[in-house]
Amino acid sequence: MTVTLPPDYVPSEKEPFMNPLQQEYFRQKLLRWRAELLDESFETRLNLKETSVLEPDLADRASAETDRSLELRTRDRARKLISKIDEAIGRIEDSSYGYCEETGEPISLKRLEARPIATLSIEAQERHERAERTRRDD
Repeated sequence: MTVTLPPDYVPSEKEPFMNPLQQEYFRQKLLRWRAELLDESFETRLNLKETSVLEPDLADRASAETDRSLELRTRDRARKLISKIDEAIGRIEDSSYGYCEETGEPISLKRLEARPIATLSIEAQERHERAERTRRDD
């Protein structure tokens, strides 16, 4: 089933949760985010190839290495994020997207707007964070 989104569509609490329009809205949002990350990754690879020339000055070389290290860490985070985006798209396809992995309750649309890869409701996320802090404090 192909769903066409109206150009100005925004999910609303007034409509059934994760109806086909909402699913398509979030699928497109995730695909755009994924494409942006891949474009940035491509740009990074080009920049790293261009700057691979060794700097003769020690300070310049150290600065270039620091920049390269930061860029690679950023790309690694982007790679992990792309994996989470792919998982979220898979959840849309199997109709589990938008529901808390822990409670099965719907994740709020506001939370999904802000973090479309969310797998936990705010309440479940807060419980996890409190448990993490407790474990760290022990």
